[in-house]
Amino acid sequence: MTAATMAKPTFDDYMRSYHDDHQHPMNRLTHLVGIPMIVASLPIMVKKPLRGLGMFTLGWAFQFAGHAFEGKAPSFVARDWKYLAIGPVWIANEWAEIITGRGFYTLKPVAPEAPASVTDAVADAVTEPATAS
Repeated sequence: MTAATMAKPTFDDYMRSYHDDHQHPMNRLTHLVGIPMIVASLPIMVKKPLRGLGMFTLGWAFQFAGHAFEGKAPSFVARDWKYLAIGPVWIANEWAEIITGRGFYTLKPVAPEAPASVTDAVADAVTEPATAS
């Protein structure tokens, strides 16, 4: 293992991964509705349990329907439960972009990965097809 593969993921890593898992327009649309519905249902469950549970269930139905369009499992199922917290942040940023034209969080540019060793760099160079000049 390299140091890069052992590094603890950053917030930006989680946001980028979540973004990459949500590219299909229908998945994004269902998340724009489903995630706020789930979050709003939590305090409602305290005063009106049936209404809150209905909102919670419907919100998750939107989520899973979106992932059917995407063809991928939800990030928290496929990778890490922490994506349950990343989803609302990501959607809040999406809503901010829709409403104001500007999100409050921008993904940092990805730096090209350096080869793990000189041997890897040589192997990469050898396997890349030559281009005509």
